[in-house]
Amino acid sequence: MNSQTSKSIDSLYEREKKKINTQLQNLFKNREPRSLYAPASYILKNGGKRIRPMLVLFSAKSVGGSFKNVKHTALAVELLHSFSLVHDDIMDNADKRRNLLTLHKKYDLNTAILAGDSILSIAYQELLKDFNNNTKTSIEIFTKALIEICEGQSYDKDFETNKKVSIKDYKLMIQKKTAALTEMCCHLGAVLGGGSQKEIQSLKLFGRYIGFAFQIRDDLLDITADEKKFGKVMGGDLMEGKKTFLLLKALELARGNDKKLLLKLIKDNGTSNKNVLTYKEIYLRLGILELTVKEIKKYTSKALNKLNCLKGNEKEKLIWLAGYLLNRNN
Repeated sequence: MNSQTSKSIDSLYEREKKKINTQLQNLFKNREPRSLYAPASYILKNGGKRIRPMLVLFSAKSVGGSFKNVKHTALAVELLHSFSLVHDDIMDNADKRRNLLTLHKKYDLNTAILAGDSILSIAYQELLKDFNNNTKTSIEIFTKALIEICEGQSYDKDFETNKKVSIKDYKLMIQKKTAALTEMCCHLGAVLGGGSQKEIQSLKLFGRYIGFAFQIRDDLLDITADEKKFGKVMGGDLMEGKKTFLLLKALELARGNDKKLLLKLIKDNGTSNKNVLTYKEIYLRLGILELTVKEIKKYTSKALNKLNCLKGNEKEKLIWLAGYLLNRNN
C-alpha cells in the first residue's frame, strides 16, 4: 500500500469516526428520563478508536456494499461493545477507563447497571433499522456474539481464582470475550454488504484473528504503553493478577527465583505497584515482550491471508486497519 492510499484511508477513518461519535450522541439526545440516558450518553463520550463499527463499514465495502446500508449496524456493534465495558468495569470494580471515571464511580452501581442494559436495548433497536432480507440472520449473528462475550467474561472471572490457567485456556477466553465481537462485526458487514459465502467466511475469520491480535496487543500495552495515552495504570494487569498472554508465557519459561516470584503473584492474586518493575524485568530476561510481538504478528498475518479471496481495492481499507491495530500505542 502506497503512502497516498494510506493517507486517504486515514482521512476516511477519521471522518467516519467523527460521524459515528455524533450519531452515538444523537441516539441519547432528548431521551427521557435523563437519570437513565445522561449516564448512557456519558459512557459514549468516553471516546475510543471506534474500531468495531469501522470493521462493519469496511467489511461491507470490501464485498461491494455501501456504508449507507450498514450505518445502523455499525452503531449497534459499538453500543454492544460499550454495554460490555460498563459491566466489565463493574465486575472489576475499575475506577477509570480512558482517564475518565467509570460509570459506576461517576454515578452509582444501580445507575450503571440500568444504563448498560439500556445501551444494549438500543443496540438491538439500531440493528433492526438496517432492514433487508438478511434481518433474521443479522439478529442471530449479533445475539450469538453477545452470548459468547458473556461466556468469555465468565471465563475471565473464573481465571481470577483458578491457579492453573494454560495459554490454551486463555485463548479460548479471548476468542469469546474479544474476538467474538470483532468476528461478528466483519460477519455482519459481509452479510449485509451482499458478500458471497466464500467472502463471508473469509471476513468472519479475518475478524476473529484480528480480535486475537488486538487482545494480545492490549496485554502487551499494559506493561509497555504510556499511562496517559493508554488511559490505565502501567502494570495494572500484574497488580490484579490477570492471567494475560505475557504472564502465562513467562510461567511456561521461568525457572528458579523468577518462577517463584511468578507463582507468588498467582497465589496472592496480584502484586503491589512497587513490584511491577520487578516483574517487567522478568519479562525482559525471558524475552516475553518479543514473543508477544511475534504472537501478535502471527494472528495479524493469519487475518490478512483471509483477505486474499476479495477482489478490487476496497480490501485495502481492512489491510490498513489491521496495520493500525498492530502498531497502536494506546
